[in-house]
Amino acid sequence: MRALEAAQLPEGIRSRIVPGINGLAMHVLEAGDPEHPCLLLLHGFPELAFSWRKVMGPLAALGYHVIAPDQRGYGRTTGWQDGFDADLAPFRLFNLVRDLLGLLHALGRTEVAAVVGHDFGSPVAAWCALLRPDVFRAVALMSSPFAGPPAIGRSAPARDIHADLTALARPRKHYQWYYSTPQANADMLDAPQGLHAFLRAYYHHKSADWLENQPYRLAGWTAEDLAKLPTYYVMDLGATMAETVAPEMPSAAAIAANAWLPEADLAFYAAEYGRTGFQGGLHWYRCRTTGRFEAELELFSGRGIEVPSCFISGASDWGIQQLPGALEAMQGRGCRAMRFVALIEGAGHWVQQEQPEAVIMHLGRFLASLG
Repeated sequence: MRALEAAQLPEGIRSRIVPGINGLAMHVLEAGDPEHPCLLLLHGFPELAFSWRKVMGPLAALGYHVIAPDQRGYGRTTGWQDGFDADLAPFRLFNLVRDLLGLLHALGRTEVAAVVGHDFGSPVAAWCALLRPDVFRAVALMSSPFAGPPAIGRSAPARDIHADLTALARPRKHYQWYYSTPQANADMLDAPQGLHAFLRAYYHHKSADWLENQPYRLAGWTAEDLAKLPTYYVMDLGATMAETVAPEMPSAAAIAANAWLPEADLAFYAAEYGRTGFQGGLHWYRCRTTGRFEAELELFSGRGIEVPSCFISGASDWGIQQLPGALEAMQGRGCRAMRFVALIEGAGHWVQQEQPEAVIMHLGRFLASLG
């Protein structure tokens, strides 16, 4: 797999392949002087290192060497298995942290000034800081709160949430368990409306451009409360994700006016996912929903992140509320040296793409607070 051409990237961002990373050849984007302190940026789903393109240059201008990898299962990073029957163990959180330690070692780095994670990159960044605070000296979490490691031997829930969702008058299912099904990859890759249009509707539906994104705290993890989430989180039982987002496809005029995700940028995502499919990223969800790797996470039960932390999200991002109580638990139990929580107006889930200037400002003040 080749690195990206300079013409595909904003000025000042470089692309290369770093081989020998925990069984991977890892594609990374970077900006800034390699002699400067390092920032490590971790994307989520369905995104790529490319998702950081708007903030990398400005962060480098603050005096950092900024590194954004395509993580295991994504983009131009190779060496992972994409079949549904592939071994899930390489995609568990501990091994994703191992990938990043390997990347830093290959780059001659013994530590980073901060690791920044968005969406599913947020729990990876959190576990980086929890497992190796000597390497990951600070952490900025975005869009997905970290409530802390799971409790040892936590008891099974009194009720089956999936049976309860199915039994609702409007039968529903949770997107993470849908993403764990064998058909989810093909449902999106071969979307009836086409991959490009599917991604346009999906990104729009979770952004501040979809005006019904007005998150609030849910009372608890019950079917009745979860059903209040938008359908991209709690779906109609018989619908695919492509069918779920199709009614929210923005108009041609809205697409033409979209400054945060113009058609050329969306075409890049569509081309990359058209080549790789989604299964690599879906493996991450399967690790979570199967519960196979919870026991090793319980080794850190009762611990919290001790290095300085902050949390940044779009004010219109339901991701901060999809797990009831997580935002509050993060501020104290999950992160014990949290400097601030910033909810950015005019941004939904894709905060560093929708409002990059505000993200740069908040990251800048967090980094400045580290001294």
